[in-house]
This record gives sequence, C-alpha cells and structure tokens, in this order.
Amino acid sequence: MFRSRQLSPVELLNAHLARIERLEPTINALSYRRIEDALQQAKAAEHRYMTAPESARALEGIPTLLKNEHMLKGLHTTQGSWLCGDEADDRNAPIVDRLLDAGAVIHGQTNVPEFYLAGFTRSRRHGVTRNPWNTDVTCGGSSGGSAAALAAGMTTLATASDIGGSIRIPAAYCGVYGLKPSYGRVPEASFSYAMNPCNHNGVMGRSVGDCALMFNVVNGPHAADPATIKPKLTLPADFESVHGLRIALSLDLGYVDVSDEVRANTHKVAQALRDQGATVDEVDIPWGPWVRDTFTHYLGFMLGLPLVDAIRDHREKVSDYVVHFADAATGITPGMFHAANAAIETMHTGLRQVLDRYDALICPTLADTSTPAEGMKDAHTNLMSKGLTYPFNLLSRHPILAAPSGLASNGVPTGVQIVGPTFDELMVLRIGAAIERQLPWTFPSL
Repeated sequence: MFRSRQLSPVELLNAHLARIERLEPTINALSYRRIEDALQQAKAAEHRYMTAPESARALEGIPTLLKNEHMLKGLHTTQGSWLCGDEADDRNAPIVDRLLDAGAVIHGQTNVPEFYLAGFTRSRRHGVTRNPWNTDVTCGGSSGGSAAALAAGMTTLATASDIGGSIRIPAAYCGVYGLKPSYGRVPEASFSYAMNPCNHNGVMGRSVGDCALMFNVVNGPHAADPATIKPKLTLPADFESVHGLRIALSLDLGYVDVSDEVRANTHKVAQALRDQGATVDEVDIPWGPWVRDTFTHYLGFMLGLPLVDAIRDHREKVSDYVVHFADAATGITPGMFHAANAAIETMHTGLRQVLDRYDALICPTLADTSTPAEGMKDAHTNLMSKGLTYPFNLLSRHPILAAPSGLASNGVPTGVQIVGPTFDELMVLRIGAAIERQLPWTFPSL
C-alpha cells in the first residue's frame, strides 16, 4: 500500500498514535512514547516512497515498538525496575540497529514485569498492563506490553524476548504471533544474556508474514554476541503447503493439567492441518513433573543467585515477585544445578524420539487463561502451573512459533506452540502459515 500510495507511513503512524491515545490509559502497554522522532522517521519514509520507491528498505515506514529491554540511544531502559534506567541508553542494542537500518519507525517502548521475572506484566515502576480482550486478565509476560500493543492496534511490529516463555505466553494471551527463534539466531546486547542458552531475542506481529519479515531483518551473526549463528537465515515471503508433513500433537507434554477449552481449541488446530493434507497424530512425551524442578534449578541457579546480590540493599524498592524469586533461589545448590543438566539430556532424548518420526510438534502454549491482570506474589509457581513453554528454553535450539488457536469462555485467546527441529525456523513458520490460512484471526474491536 505504501508503494501504490494507497497509504502513507505518516498516516499509518498517526492511526497507531490515535489508538494509543484512546486506549493507553486502560491497557497501559507503553512505558515511553517516542512521537516526534517517529514522525520524522515516518515523513522520511513517505518521501522515499514518493521519490525513490525502489530504494525502500525491508521495514521502510513500518511502526515498531521496542520491549523495555532493547536499548535505543537516548531512551531509558528500566527493565521495569526503579533500580535501573536512571541514565539514558548510550548505545543501541544490535536488534535495534538492525531495525533502524531497515527503515522501521520506532515510536515507543513497551512495559515488562520487573527484570522480566513473570508471566504477567506488573511492576512498581510502570503499573499493571492489561489484556485488550479482557482487561481483568493478564496480557502475559514478560513481553506483555508488546503483545498487548499489537492486539490493541497500537503498532504493526514489536520486539520481544523469551527466557521461560516471555514471547509465547503473551502471544497466547493476546492472540498475536510470536517467534522464539533458535538460540543464537538473533544477537544479544548483553554478554551475560548471550551466554545464557535459555535466552532468545525474537519478534512479534499480527500475522505469520509479519514475523517472518521482521525475523529476516534482525537475525544473523553479530560481533558483540559470540553465540550468534552463521550464516544469516532468510525466510521466503510465501510458504509451501503442509501437505505430506507429519506433525505430532501433545495436549499436555505428559504432565500439565490443561483445561478443556484449551484442549478443544488445540484439536481444532490439528484438524485444520489435517484438512490441508498433513498427518497429525497424538503422541506421548515421556516427561513428568520433574521438568518443573529441572527448569527451576537450572535457571534459578543462573539468574536467581545474582539477583540476590542485586537487590540485597533494595528489597523495599522491587516488586514482591522479585523478592520471592530471589529468596527461593538461595536454596538452589550446585548439586541441584548439576542434576538439572543431566535431566535436560533426558528431556532432549524424549523430544528427539518424537521428532525422529515427525516434522514438528504442536502443543498448547498455556494450560488456561485465568491469571488476573495484577498477577501474584509467586510468579514462578504461576509459570510452572500454567505454562507449557519453559521446557523449550532448556531445549533452546528448537525454534517455536506461537499462534492463536481460538477463544476461551472469558473472551481471552488461547494459543498453540509449533515446535520445530533444531534451527529450522522455516518449518515452524510454514506450519503457522497453514494454520493462519485455515483459521483466519481477527482482533478485538476496541
């Protein structure tokens, strides 16, 4: 539409800004609005389309929001905490440089739970972010502001990241698409995050195609992140049919208590794929409740113990769930961490036995849609009981696309995860595109 002059980047940005102005007091998706600079970017993109459209870059004029983690020079990346962000960012995160180089119009920053430690979005610094479909329910976390903004029509694209489900959980709650790429696909700004194999930068959009377009811009090796993979991966604009694919289906990963509504909507996704020529078989995943301890001990040892030191003199300034997580981490021993590493191998073996026979695995993203917008003190237990996401941060080389699967009775979306073979983003987006074709999705009328 930009190229044919049916729409201009300025008009699109202004439409998003008007939506923000009307809905933001209720949704609270944004921690910062970058309006003047964004309008300048949009005007420059408009001029380029009018004078030299052949030179338009991949994201020329596309409004994009940054998760309050991805630094942009001059902004204050707070991580949702009063302990951070006093000084303005003095550099751009690699993902942000790539967005700017591709012509994206960055018009703000989205809310997160403090230090990204919850599957809901509430912090003492920025308040509660609510779900556009039902404001009594959480939008998910930690990329909750990004997902809520997308569902509410406040942006076209948004950045996200995922260390236990932080892309996929809000994507499910808000009915948007979110790609957790394979570990190492998208560079990190922080060396410690780069070295954490559970951590992934990723993308969110309102369609599979938008996620693919954005992923093509932000992925690829970067000198600042020694874990990034060579070469850069470029996904196609159109995806092949799923005809002939063999897809495994698990409704509970072997141990999660999943609601009947989520199960029914997951079955609808499976049938939509069968209707397009794929074989979808229900399978058993040989996992159990011990997977929860595996994740808790692995990530708690890596993140929790440093957090204890970081908040030691500031406990009264941080959110209740941060204190709870830090206190729980003090009981994790090196022996527990070592045992978790051994358990991850067992998890890998069980998943490999499935993917040796199938092209991909589909499962729900969340067990139900009942978490309130305000969340709770014990965010980690909430994740362990509701999420089917965190196992795939331990098995982090598997890319996953989160896609909507339907609506629950409270009006909140449910979602599925498409788990691909290691480093095979093409497969998960191919299956996601098929689901999108068969089960077209609309957003809430707000």
